[in-house]
This record gives sequence, C-alpha cells and structure tokens, in this order.
Amino acid sequence: MTAPALPLPERFRLAIDPRVRRPRRDVVVGGSPLRVLRLGETAANLFDGWAAGGEVGASPAAGRFARRLVDSGIAHPRPPAGPTPDTTVVIPARDHHDGLRRSLDALSDLTSLRVIVVDDGSLQPVRVERGAPTSASVVRLDPPGGPAAARNAGWRLADSEIVVFLDADCVPVDGWLNTMLRHFADPGVAAVAPRIVSDSSSGTDLAEYELLNSPLDRGPREAPVRPRSGVSYVPSACLAIRRRALVDLDGFNETLRFGEDVDLVWRLDRRGWSVRYEPAASVIHPPRPSLRSWLGQRFDYGGSAAQLAALHDRDVAPLDVSRWSAAAWTLAAAGHPIAGGMLVGGTSAALARRAGRDRETARELFGLALRGNLFAGPRIAEAIRRAWLPPAMLALALIPSGRTRRRSAAAVMMAFALPLTDWAVRRPPVDAARWTALRIADDLSYQAGLWFGAAKKRSLKALLPRF
Repeated sequence: MTAPALPLPERFRLAIDPRVRRPRRDVVVGGSPLRVLRLGETAANLFDGWAAGGEVGASPAAGRFARRLVDSGIAHPRPPAGPTPDTTVVIPARDHHDGLRRSLDALSDLTSLRVIVVDDGSLQPVRVERGAPTSASVVRLDPPGGPAAARNAGWRLADSEIVVFLDADCVPVDGWLNTMLRHFADPGVAAVAPRIVSDSSSGTDLAEYELLNSPLDRGPREAPVRPRSGVSYVPSACLAIRRRALVDLDGFNETLRFGEDVDLVWRLDRRGWSVRYEPAASVIHPPRPSLRSWLGQRFDYGGSAAQLAALHDRDVAPLDVSRWSAAAWTLAAAGHPIAGGMLVGGTSAALARRAGRDRETARELFGLALRGNLFAGPRIAEAIRRAWLPPAMLALALIPSGRTRRRSAAAVMMAFALPLTDWAVRRPPVDAARWTALRIADDLSYQAGLWFGAAKKRSLKALLPRF
C-alpha cells in the first residue's frame, strides 16, 4: 500500500529545475516524465515566491503543492541547516582488502561514525587495521551470502537512525556525508544517493570510457529517483537510507545477485517514500581492472533485468517512448521518411491543440513534441544495440530483397554508428575508434546477458518496449 505523501517541511526552500519552461504565469512545463501544470492564482503566487527563494511556509496545502513539484522533478529541495542524524556506515567486503583499506582511510576523520565491516566469506578474513575509525568493527558471514545478504547483516546490527552503505572500493569526497544527510530533515525521504564518479587516474581506455559512460554514474543533475524518470535507479555502491525504511521493506532482496539496489529503490517508491539523487555529494569508484571483468559486469547487469521484470513488470523495459514516435521512426527506417515526418507533424499539432486558445502554451507543446519525436530516434537505436539485435536481424532476413531491405539494413547499421556522434558531442579523452568499440562492446555484452537472463527465466518481459 502506498502511504500519502507528506507535505514538504515549512522551512525548506525550493530551487526550480533549470529545464522548466513557463510560457505563461499560470502554466508550468517540466519534470520527468514531462508534464504540464496549470496553476490557479494561489499556486502561481506560491511558485513565484519559491522561485524567488522563499520558504515553503506553514500552510499544509502549500507543503503538499511543494511536495508535488519536488516529486515530479519540477523543483528540488533546499533543506535548512540542522542537526546531523545519528549514522552508521556499513561496508560489505569480500577479498578486496586494498579497496577496503582506502575506504576506511577516507572515513578516519569522521570520529563520530560507527563503521560495520561485513566480511562476506573472504578467503583471507578481513581485519580492521590501525588508523581505521576507532569505532569500526567486523562481522563475518561464512559461507558468503552475496552483496544483499552482507548489507542486510550490517544494517540489522546498526541502531542508528540512518545507515550508509559504502562499497569496499569506494572513496568518498570531502563533504559527501553532510550533503546527503541534510535531506533527511524531510521525513518523507527514505534514501539519498551521491554521484558515483569513476576513477580515471590509471589513464587506461576503460577508465577514461567509464568516466563518461559508467552505469553507476547517474549524471550531474539532481533528481527524484523513481521508475520511468530521468534517474530511474541509483546503485547501492553508496546509499544513505533510513533504518526504519529498511525495516519496513525487510531490507534487500537476497534472492537477487545483481539489481538488488534497483529493486530496493523501486519498492521504496511503491511504499510512498521519496528517494533523492544528490550529485553535490560524490564518491570515487574504480572501474573493472580488465576488459574481461568489465564485459562480465555488463553481462551480469543485463542478466538481472529478467528477475527485475518478474518483480516490477514493465518498469524494466529497454525502451519507453510514445507509440507515435516509434511508428514515425519505423516508417523512416522502412524507407518512408516523408510519411514518418507527416506523422510527427500531425501528432505534434494534435498535442498543441490541447492548449485550446492559449497560443503561448500551444507553441511550447508543439516544440516539445517535435523534440521528443526527434530524440526518440537515438533511444530506439540504443534499444537495438542493447536489446533487440536478434529480432532486428530476423526482421531484415524476412524482408524481400530490394530497396526497403537495403534501407532497413542501413537503419540498423546507423544504430551502431551513432556512438560516433556521441563521441563528437562529448569529446571524451578516448579516440573515436576506441570509444565506439567500447560502446558497442558495452551494449552487446549487456544484450547477451539480457537474452541469457530472459531464457533462464523463460520470459520475454524484460525485452518488451513500453509505449
């Protein structure tokens, strides 16, 4: 059962997301997924005041409206200064002694923290060395139970209000903890995740690639975390969470070897809790040390999708776009770009007509629809690379030889050329050929795991798009 959303606390302030558009004073367009809000006079006055830096205020109605803006991603919370909640850090570790040492060294100045290291059956038992936090203790699981079991063992030993999970190879950056903990002044917030930044100090191609394309790095923009949004999940490599929320969910799902953090966050959302992504806090995480282990990681991530789909249905879909966008790009790929363009124009105009006589909002909606249809193309191409190559190749084989087949084959090939465009826009320190090769290897490894997991689960649910 979903609990009703609590009003945002009265002393909070709001920062309006920079991507929000306001074609009129009484219309707000923004959030993720994108939405259009029509504001009455009272709501417009509140929005103006918050945009100018005012506090939420004591009115319950204002607090509920502020919560709606924050949960949708139209605005972001700015908590007031206050006391720091009691916190325990839980570090699961297995045969990663050097990484654990670096993590403990980074915590050594935080003398008020209790640190619990969960040794998940390491071949050489973990010992807390001199110089680690004085309150650090070790509990051992034997036989090993996996990451979810290790984290569960750790938080159940904690008696603090907040538990912070930190992987044994993560090194927090100064200020990380207080930046996350301030969000817990909101009683509706269950968890806060920092940005996970890849360590590129080794200078290898993998390290440079991960710096811009790591699945752990959710990007530079703060956001609410929920399925089908701009930040749909956060990893548990570093995650601060209320112990009460862990009790409510009975912790991590120990049947999941991978994806247990995604499952936890989505279950929190279903229960009505808020989860925040806070990139102003960050920790550094090293990439996999070899190409083989890196490809194996991607394969394992793909393999977890089938289990997550069994638990969360279509929230795991490899593609989530408008059916009209999908139809338009399908027409273009089949050699009918004019028909596809006409479909885009017609559906964009139909959306704009919903604004009635409000021409400013109609123009905004028309432009948004055009951009949405345009950006759907790269997303469909990514879905082909990461999920649908086998059916795409089968469809090509079934098309009779001729111009349509040649154009469709060109469209599939274009999906594999798009990483070059990405390289040209982002200009990573890796050269174009290596970047493209790593990007395609990344996608195909994930896809191999995805199909393996689907076959093992005997379900295609994780492969189906959501329109």
